[in-house]
Amino acid sequence: MSKAFRWLILSLFGLYFLVPLAASVEFSLRDVNETHSFNTWGKLLNEPGLFETLGTSLWVAFGTVALTLILMVPTVSWVHLKHPKLRRLVEGVSLLPLVIPPIVLVNGVLVVFRDAPEVINGTPVILVFEYVVLALPFTYRTLDAGLQAIALPTLVEAARSLGASWTTVLVRVIIPNIRSAVFGAAFLNLALVLGEYTLASILLMNTFPVWTVSTGQSEAGVSVAVSLLALFVAFLLLFVLSVVTGRRKATLGATQGKS
Repeated sequence: MSKAFRWLILSLFGLYFLVPLAASVEFSLRDVNETHSFNTWGKLLNEPGLFETLGTSLWVAFGTVALTLILMVPTVSWVHLKHPKLRRLVEGVSLLPLVIPPIVLVNGVLVVFRDAPEVINGTPVILVFEYVVLALPFTYRTLDAGLQAIALPTLVEAARSLGASWTTVLVRVIIPNIRSAVFGAAFLNLALVLGEYTLASILLMNTFPVWTVSTGQSEAGVSVAVSLLALFVAFLLLFVLSVVTGRRKATLGATQGKS
């Protein structure tokens, strides 16, 4: 494949994403008299509930990321180490949230936690458990790919032979070697929570996606501006995760170079 053809393909894909984005920005800046200003964005920032719902969604997102990684990193590592023949079975089970209707998922989690304290039922905490289940397919695939890329049995055997406990092996050997996969899974979880509307709406939780839909129904310009704001938040989180991952890789490379 020639270099010019590759650049052509990349340019077409770039235009496919950038042209609708530029059109959305232009529409959000358009006034009634066909001039352009930031009146719509000013109106958006003054909308009641913006920062409250965004804070709620970010809190739920970070809770989902923490609980998902705490559950999935040891589980996927254990499957790779002790029962590699079960990988396909576990992968199939993890894909179930993609085919289960949202209303069934909501009712299932509510039944499980029907006797839970009020701090869980009727609060955004219940969304954390819902989203952990919903994020299983993406989290498992990402962590599974990361673990396949390293010599996991060799690393674990070497650490254990030096007297490291299983907790030390997990924290100081496995996680640093699959750092990119962990950060990738974390970003997928963040993007899922910040864009998920159905479950939060069914549970009558006023999260950022629910606020986005309800606010955007009043005015077209505000609706587009809200969508762009959600996209900007997702891009910002991706940038932060990329910077953190890059710095950690650079530090690890420098340490290995000195040694």
